[in-house]
Amino acid sequence: MVFLLVFAIVSNQIIVNTAEGKTYFDTDQIESNRVGMVLGTAKYRAKGGINLYFKYRIDAVVELYNSGKIAFVLVSGDNSTQYYNEPEAFKEELVKRGIPAEKIFLDYAGFRTLDSVVRAKKIFGQVKLTIISQKFHNERAIYLAEKNGIDAVGFNAKDVSKSYGFKTAVREYFARSKAVIDCFFGVNPKFLGEPITIK
Repeated sequence: MVFLLVFAIVSNQIIVNTAEGKTYFDTDQIESNRVGMVLGTAKYRAKGGINLYFKYRIDAVVELYNSGKIAFVLVSGDNSTQYYNEPEAFKEELVKRGIPAEKIFLDYAGFRTLDSVVRAKKIFGQVKLTIISQKFHNERAIYLAEKNGIDAVGFNAKDVSKSYGFKTAVREYFARSKAVIDCFFGVNPKFLGEPITIK
């Protein structure tokens, strides 16, 4: 138990250090990249009502696109069953908010952050990328990107309150340990497939 606790603390610090200076809240400060990848989440909460992580990520993508800091949006999320489709939910909302459908590309096999990041390079050909999610998530994604040869920065969506995001914050601590282990062992995504060109 002591070893696991120490490893979690060390893993967390490694990820924080890797992402230092690479996440931004202000569109005026972040560099331009051709593609912005938003990391998926459910549109609705299990208890009902809109998922604020989803809402705030949508807001962040729209802000970044409208500021001219990205030209295309790659939505990476879970579509593990015909009844659960994160990428399509994001696309539908982004189109409603004014982003042209032809500027949005969907990755249906982004089952977890590692899959999303690695597939962005191996399937969608991206070696330079803006990742869009909440800051805690962007930090882990940037670490994974760096370990997989991707030059990434993060645009931080608005975060939720501590009470709203308590369970997510606890899971994130363990997810960071898993990310370090996965990179050490060179774990690959669950699925790869044929290349898709973003143009």
